[in-house]
Amino acid sequence: MNILYCGDRGIEKGVLISTLSILKYTSEPLKIFILTAGFETEEKKYLPVTKKFCQGLEKVLKQEVHLIDATDEFIRKFPHKNGNTSFTPGCMLRLYADMFSELPDRVLYLDNDIVALKDPAEFYNMNIEGHEITGVLDNYGAHFFHQDRDENKKDYLNSGVLLLNMKMIRETGLFAEARAMCRTKKMFMPDQSSINELCHTKQFVPRKYNEQAKIREDTVFRHYTTTFEPLPFPHPQKVKPWQIDRLHDILKEHSHDDILALYEKYYPEIKDE
Repeated sequence: MNILYCGDRGIEKGVLISTLSILKYTSEPLKIFILTAGFETEEKKYLPVTKKFCQGLEKVLKQEVHLIDATDEFIRKFPHKNGNTSFTPGCMLRLYADMFSELPDRVLYLDNDIVALKDPAEFYNMNIEGHEITGVLDNYGAHFFHQDRDENKKDYLNSGVLLLNMKMIRETGLFAEARAMCRTKKMFMPDQSSINELCHTKQFVPRKYNEQAKIREDTVFRHYTTTFEPLPFPHPQKVKPWQIDRLHDILKEHSHDDILALYEKYYPEIKDE
């Protein structure tokens, strides 16, 4: 099972939790790819994931871990119009995946705030022929953003869990077009918006493969994305898997406490300084 994570050093906590959770439920061997870059904006310096972390992760998981440094390409084709939005530029690194031959034809891309609660093998091995990307409707965006002319059609995918047909993406130039759009057009959620607008063919799967609200009986992947709470007044709420106290106190979730215990044991040993 080929798994891809993308980002700067800030993704490391989530990657450890996410990969540990997948290993708990699947019997398939994992090949983990981490696409990273180091760069600076006017506001902040972003450091890349290092070989030290990847070697430590490989030792903990006893699975293959491959580090791909995209720094040169990312800086050369930096998403200028979206370099200083509320979303870090590293969110757009997934749009550079087609540039690296190390990535095989089938890859499961996961945000670092994804936790597995069941075996994702059935999802990973599904038929993706004729589809560039396979994913789940965005919990909020599907109601407000439509790429089809039919405004009643829900067709806006969340980009946090994407089964990527890399062979087809390279052939159609989807990611190349998305990178160009991010360089020239300012957008809300630029990586997600560009993929949705430019994708030639999407395949939709049930929400259990990217549950963005709360854990349900059939949830395979829980995505800890930002939600909006009505009380005591309307406000955004962000709780990430590594924020253990907030996970317990605010979301009342204890479903993967065993994974979090392993995370607390191993992360201090493998983290970058």
